Amino acid sequence: MLIRYKKTYEKIAMGLLSYMPKEQSVKELQEKIQKYETEESSQLYLWRDGEDFIGLLGIEMEEDAYTVKDLALNPSFRGEGIGKEMVDAIQKRYPDKKCQSTVVTEAFLQRCQQEDGRAED
Repeated sequence: MLIRYKKTYEKIAMGLLSYMPKEQSVKELQEKIQKYETEESSQLYLWRDGEDFIGLLGIEMEEDAYTVKDLALNPSFRGEGIGKEMVDAIQKRYPDKKCQSTVVTEAFLQRCQQEDGRAED
């Protein structure tokens, strides 16, 4: 289940962000969390499986689109389709907006689209 980030989830979110491909220092993680907390266009979501938070998805909102900036999943849960579930959940939340990627998230989002049988625009 996709849940909007709250300040009480800060340590959990930082831990999940540390799974992103680019190695990040604690200071960089704190700055990234701060951005999600203060910038209205930046939104952070956590993925809950039962009682545990196992994934994270961060987006940057634009007028007619959003960009998936951060996408992380606890390595113990990779390969189970949870990342795709997170992407599907955010697309359902914003059905009228186009989903865009960064260099870091592009390959994963393309795989999600191929699994759905959708061609990229």
